[in-house]
Amino acid sequence: MNELLEMIRAIEAEQRLRAEHDALARYNTGRKKHKKQLEFHRSKKRNRWVFGGNRSGKTECGAVEAVYLARGIHPYRKNKPNVFGWVVSLTSQVQRDVAQSKILTYLRPDWIEDIVMTSGRKDAPASGIIDQIYVKNVFGGTSVIGFKSCDQGRERFQGSSLDFVWFDEEPPKDIYEECRMRVADRRGDIFGTMTPLKGLTYIYEEIYLNPKNDPEIWYEFMEWADNPFLPKKEIDLLERTMDETTLQSRRYGKFCAREGLVYPEFDESVHVIDPFPVPKEWQDTISIDPGLKNPLSAHWYAVDYDGNVYVVAEHYAAGLDVDSHADAIHGISDRIGWKRDEKGRLSALIDSAAECRTLAAEKSVSALFYERNILVNPRVDKDVFSGIAQVKRYLKRGNGFPDLYIFRGCTNLIREFKGYFWGSGDTPVKRDDHAMDELRYYLMSRPRPPKVKEEKSELEKDLIRRIRKFRRRP
Repeated sequence: MNELLEMIRAIEAEQRLRAEHDALARYNTGRKKHKKQLEFHRSKKRNRWVFGGNRSGKTECGAVEAVYLARGIHPYRKNKPNVFGWVVSLTSQVQRDVAQSKILTYLRPDWIEDIVMTSGRKDAPASGIIDQIYVKNVFGGTSVIGFKSCDQGRERFQGSSLDFVWFDEEPPKDIYEECRMRVADRRGDIFGTMTPLKGLTYIYEEIYLNPKNDPEIWYEFMEWADNPFLPKKEIDLLERTMDETTLQSRRYGKFCAREGLVYPEFDESVHVIDPFPVPKEWQDTISIDPGLKNPLSAHWYAVDYDGNVYVVAEHYAAGLDVDSHADAIHGISDRIGWKRDEKGRLSALIDSAAECRTLAAEKSVSALFYERNILVNPRVDKDVFSGIAQVKRYLKRGNGFPDLYIFRGCTNLIREFKGYFWGSGDTPVKRDDHAMDELRYYLMSRPRPPKVKEEKSELEKDLIRRIRKFRRRP
């Protein structure tokens, strides 16, 4: 009996010891949870990025994701044996101090089959530079986590077929593109965790703006307040030591040149919403910025009973003739049940330039749309500065709430908002602004958002009554 009790105690002691060393088992399982880390793990997209401030928890979720995949225990993805992935850091020293350290934190020692070192001893891997870790996969095979540093050059990233690549901070573009080739044949994953300190780089252009509307791209911003394990006192201390530009990157994970945006008021988490069935009574009109070689941008606008504007659908395409654009506009209108007149015609605003004819055309663009049952109105207000001011008013009213909401499927309008910058001479850069133009045309056709009417207190009302009564005396 004593032997059995001793055996039970030994087993319990071993379980306690393993629990103490099993950081993965404790990850996001307590009363406090880092919700944005969980959103990252839940995403099924193959090209995922966390733009996070320092100490926001971004590196933690990258390391855990790599261990999940290597062990074959990912809670939200289809797992497989014999996984091969890379962890990519900027330098070997940064690898040792950051990504490698995090991987070793979440990789329990009894899960490690072998370690190959670039320098240092494998019985003390944390103090050296690791080349590869061989990990026991729960399906019975062996997975490999390889470590690379960008200072090795692009040539060191050739040849392998990979299941995943984790970029800890933003890599040079040539290495990013090489790694995308490495995961192509296995339909592997790219994921990155970075603080955007380099300004408007290719990651800003290709991932954040996503001009090609790649459906596999996903990103999230992660800031100090999102990390429930970061004490508020430490947040306040860090905040006091930084200027506003540095704070945008190091706290909020924002791209540094935000002060050049025409519409810094635009916030995807506020202005972009999930679609819902739009009542017929809300449907207003379509606005079009015409283009043949350049993109034609068209959006469908609705207004609720409180004057809030909803952008509910989008047609955005280049290199098509008027017939193709008209067919697309009619098709979208049919799909969303958009209103028509008694003859089945649509109404729309259009840039006044559509009234002009080229030497090669007998009819204007407006006339061509008219013939295709789209009644376009070219009488739009094209004043840029007044239009920008009107858009800003709709983005943020005096009470802090917006009057403009955009359905999530209007990807080109959202992208243009994020990439619309001031140029020289106090005018916006004339690039990728087709949706911005027709949004202004539409909002300039609307009344200004109503000012918030502040409710007076009973004391104020009584005072006004007394003043009026006093003034009426002879």
